[in-house]
Amino acid sequence: MSNTNVDVLIIGAGPSGCVAASYLNNNGIVVKVVEKNKFPRFVIGESLLPRCMDHFEEVGLLPCLKDQGYERKEGARFLRGDVVCNFDFSKKHTEGWDWTWQVPRADFDKTLTDELLKRGVDIAFEQEVVDVDFHDDGSSITTIKNKAGEINKISAKFIIDSSGYGRVLPRLLDLDKPSELLNQSSIFAHVKDIKRPEGWEGTRITFDVLDTRLWFWVIPFSNGVTSIGFVGPTEFIESFEGTSSEKLTEMLKLSSYYRERFEGVDFLFNPFEITNYSKSVKQLYGNGYVLTGNSAEFLDPVFSSGVTFATESALKAAKLITKSLQNETVDWEVDYSDYIKGGVNVFSTYVKEWYTGNLQTLFFHRPENPEVKKQICAVLAGYVWDETNPFVKNHHRLVKTLAHIINMEQNEKVSN
Repeated sequence: MSNTNVDVLIIGAGPSGCVAASYLNNNGIVVKVVEKNKFPRFVIGESLLPRCMDHFEEVGLLPCLKDQGYERKEGARFLRGDVVCNFDFSKKHTEGWDWTWQVPRADFDKTLTDELLKRGVDIAFEQEVVDVDFHDDGSSITTIKNKAGEINKISAKFIIDSSGYGRVLPRLLDLDKPSELLNQSSIFAHVKDIKRPEGWEGTRITFDVLDTRLWFWVIPFSNGVTSIGFVGPTEFIESFEGTSSEKLTEMLKLSSYYRERFEGVDFLFNPFEITNYSKSVKQLYGNGYVLTGNSAEFLDPVFSSGVTFATESALKAAKLITKSLQNETVDWEVDYSDYIKGGVNVFSTYVKEWYTGNLQTLFFHRPENPEVKKQICAVLAGYVWDETNPFVKNHHRLVKTLAHIINMEQNEKVSN
């Protein structure tokens, strides 16, 4: 058994862990990353938001990603019957990146870890965290087990849990709590998109809204593969019988817009199913640790916020840990918890109001209001901390209020 000493232990080598590791390494802090899986590995979360480009750029990871030729995402399209709502990231309220990527995460995440390994960051794959013992001063000893069953120890001054769906510290420290969001589930797969149209139509990320709580995603990648998946009420997803392939094949018939494009196309792997996926925690940090990304909160995939929250929280945590290790005072409640929760609360409102139908009313109302659309577009681009945007500052009431006004106007027209 070996005992490794580091300044910061990072659990998880996805985008969150890589952004944190890159920032800390750039600032001369000794880091070790432990990852349960062997890369490349499949993971969901393939649609990014422009905000995360700021994070990759700041920590020096943008050049290696640009070299990969991923599909550019310059906005998003929402369909509901014959009505189309297009968002263009170049037409948004908040200044920032006008584009991002649609990425096969297995390749994307490995690109990040390969770059960090080149820089000398210690990343240990196929290492599972089985126990953590915290001391009164916040330092810790973490027990890890490799695939051969061998046990080793890592001593650290601080732990960043970027384990995503693994939720290592929430599980070990009993930090999980029920999400306030609806019980939604998903089924998804990749296909070789042999009927993909040429040009813009073939590359645009699209959300086909089939019912208030039921929608279908289409995320084309530059390698000819497309990610497809349904999200809906858990009871609806579970009402389909058979294997996961049979279920997804049957569900594809629900999309009149995409039925023909994906009819008879083979799945590249057996479709995955995730039940009641939204997660929450009692607290985002503690003495000697901080939770980032999906380890902290996972909302809903409808607005592709997962990776952006992962990288935002990772960069914020890494900056605060750097200050702490330099003996500067850090107020974790204000500077981390309140900050991250502020952004999460904005997106949570949009998710909740999407499923009440209020946000869908704004999306599909005609004629469109260009100023309102610019403000909502900034939220969808991930700039949810910009309080100059009324749809950020007043998110709790503005979506609901505008939807109510639109519905009243429509009722008046019907009655007249």
